[in-house]
Amino acid sequence: MNSPLTTDANAGKVALVTGGGTGIGRAVTRELARTGAQVVICGRRDEPLAAVQQELGDACLAVQTDVREPEQVERLVDQALERFGRIDVLVNNAGGQFLAPAEEISLKGWRAVHRLAVDAVWDLTRAVATRSMIPNREGVVVFIGFSPRRGMADFAHAAAARAAVENLAGSLAVEWGKHGIRTVHVALGNIATEALDGYGADRVAEWAKEVPLGRLGEPEEAAALIAFLVSAGGAYVSGTTVVMDGGLDV
Repeated sequence: MNSPLTTDANAGKVALVTGGGTGIGRAVTRELARTGAQVVICGRRDEPLAAVQQELGDACLAVQTDVREPEQVERLVDQALERFGRIDVLVNNAGGQFLAPAEEISLKGWRAVHRLAVDAVWDLTRAVATRSMIPNREGVVVFIGFSPRRGMADFAHAAAARAAVENLAGSLAVEWGKHGIRTVHVALGNIATEALDGYGADRVAEWAKEVPLGRLGEPEEAAALIAFLVSAGGAYVSGTTVVMDGGLDV
């Protein structure tokens, strides 16, 4: 797809994207850079991060990071601020889950999903807010969630985690609006990334058929939406959920 955003829609901004080396995070990183932002990306695997950094050049800083580890989060923020001086946009994209009936999800599995999708998200969001956004009195935090929003079969652990983050976005909008900080929750349906490969072609085909528009979403569509929301065009959007799912949630 061709993005409708101009190449200077996010000029002058510095964005931090977790999970920026693959899938939706990679698409968001590319779109933010294309629209003028400088971007810091992180992830656990160095190879995909290095590939994106090489593609985008000096506009991109890649930092191998496990966001579940507080000391690595601090190092990530240190390097971002040292390189660019500020962080204006945070896209909490990193996540992970597994397919399982609810009764088969152990406490260990439940905690593993929530540690990444809730605890790590809060740790990084708080670090970025206190060290850059609140002192600078501006910023945008994007949380990536799931659609359908009211529950998903075989994903009870992940759906509950993303619901917690959706509520967090609303709470922070109320508290941090006085600092000029916007928070937006973006609930995505099934997006055609390599992350779907592990679920099998038959299951993915079923998911596509469930969508009223009859297809999966593209990473570039999600990226264009997020890049718009963090731009001046989204300046009055805060504390809400924007759903991009081809009509699946209804």
